Amino acid sequence: MKHRAASPDRPASGSQEAYLTSAQAYALISSPTGISMMTGVFHFMAISLGLIFVTRKVGPRWSAVNQQPRRRHRPPRTAGGLLVTCAVLAASTNLGVSAETADARFKALVFSKTTGFRHDSIQQGIDAIAKLGAEHRFAADSTEDAARFSDEILARYKVVVFLNTTGDVLDASEKAAFERFIRSGGGFAGIHSASDTEYQWPWYGRLVGAYFASHPAVQRAMIRMANANHPSTKSLPTSWERTDEWYNFRSRPRGKVQVLAVLEESSYSGGTMGADHPIAWCQQIDRGRSWYTAMGHTAESYAEPLFLLHLLGGIESAAGFATGCGENSP
Repeated sequence: MKHRAASPDRPASGSQEAYLTSAQAYALISSPTGISMMTGVFHFMAISLGLIFVTRKVGPRWSAVNQQPRRRHRPPRTAGGLLVTCAVLAASTNLGVSAETADARFKALVFSKTTGFRHDSIQQGIDAIAKLGAEHRFAADSTEDAARFSDEILARYKVVVFLNTTGDVLDASEKAAFERFIRSGGGFAGIHSASDTEYQWPWYGRLVGAYFASHPAVQRAMIRMANANHPSTKSLPTSWERTDEWYNFRSRPRGKVQVLAVLEESSYSGGTMGADHPIAWCQQIDRGRSWYTAMGHTAESYAEPLFLLHLLGGIESAAGFATGCGENSP
């Protein structure tokens, strides 16, 4: 299948918007760092107002002897008070950052570089994962900079999320670092077009489980849970109907992975895989963990409570912070 042209509303790769979305603003304000910063600002305002009131109290007083105003001696104004106040504010802010870091159970790197088709839903996905992190105590860094795939930087994370990546996104040294990350016990979570990525990298093909082949138009379809005990499926209905872009794959992943959910092809048009059409799966690979969902094409997906629970369970299990994938299904 041909890759579709990049969206004219977004650059093909490597750039981020310079403003906060509502979801990011909410995550920032409600985070320990945001609360600490706001507290520091209030402290600053209180101290400043206190200095003003003190200044007014030590102003001119009248002498009963000569009826002339007599001023109490005051040292010259300096920036000392301001510096002390700023130091208090900085200390408060730094404590907030430390508390947030200490409180986070793990860190996730959300990678969304594209060299093929670019999904309009990428920013919504980044925002949604950031909000999940704020609500469920994990830190999420987002990037399209492949240079972050180095041993030193990847060691900071428990899981790398490929969010709607497409095409060839890593060079040889970056691929080697990512393989070492997984082999040292790291996790991978692939969302939707993560399977439309790195077709010429056999190791990645094993990691993601299967490569994208084609899809029909966006439409509603029925999903059946094949494993209702996995963290990414245990909160979902046994039969789950929703709207998305439904992928067909170049090969059948069953036998190499543990299938978590399958599509009911009779519920929509355009499926090519028949009665066994996996749509989400997980596996243990090279001492690491891999989880993949083919869902997540539409921007609306990232506002769906059930889909967000699906993502949360997948990310947590890939990070090793929820009961993960057992033996792969036959």
